Amino acid sequence: MDKKKIVLIILFVLPITAYMFFSSAVNEFARLPILKKDLDISNTIKSDSVNLKDKITLLTFFGHDFETTKVYAFNMKEKIYDKNHEFKDFQVVTVISSDQEKYIDQFKYEINSTSSDAKFWKFVSLTDTEIKSVFEKLGSEIELSDKLSSDHCFIIDKNINLRGRLKDEDEGLKYAYDMSNIAEVNDKLNDDVKVLLAEYRLELKKYKEEQKED
Repeated sequence: MDKKKIVLIILFVLPITAYMFFSSAVNEFARLPILKKDLDISNTIKSDSVNLKDKITLLTFFGHDFETTKVYAFNMKEKIYDKNHEFKDFQVVTVISSDQEKYIDQFKYEINSTSSDAKFWKFVSLTDTEIKSVFEKLGSEIELSDKLSSDHCFIIDKNINLRGRLKDEDEGLKYAYDMSNIAEVNDKLNDDVKVLLAEYRLELKKYKEEQKED
């Protein structure tokens, strides 16, 4: 093979090969794994202001322990909620018992006092039986506290699927994210929310391009 052909291969073939490789890598890894499909929780977690369908939801459980659990939730608020709450389809939904409703207004006031906006942080009051039922349907090995609260945050996609990690370096199968662990919130939860948002942005972009072609 003469030198001209070698130069042509280097200039044209290799860049195209590299592009195809990295493009396939992006398509492969820019998806957050589905751990459990079609969660049967949307009818329970529903109100005039809350709907899980067609929303990217961070689902949390304060149960009967609002004041304690909110401290950990603020880690997630500062690292995740503040920079994503204006995304059209993003929300945080927190499950509480009815005796904790008295704390909601103060919590929202504290969020609004940080130059954020609390309107995309929703609350749903459920009975103890309903709280336990919703949590069990998530299918994780995590347990609710005796006050029906959890330090963990779950990612629910627009089709009511549970998203997480199949091969987390620390846990293997990762169903939820520990809000009390700032490093985990800042790294793992933050990264995975970014991946899911990017996934939907890519789908929207493809849809718009297809509409133009039609």
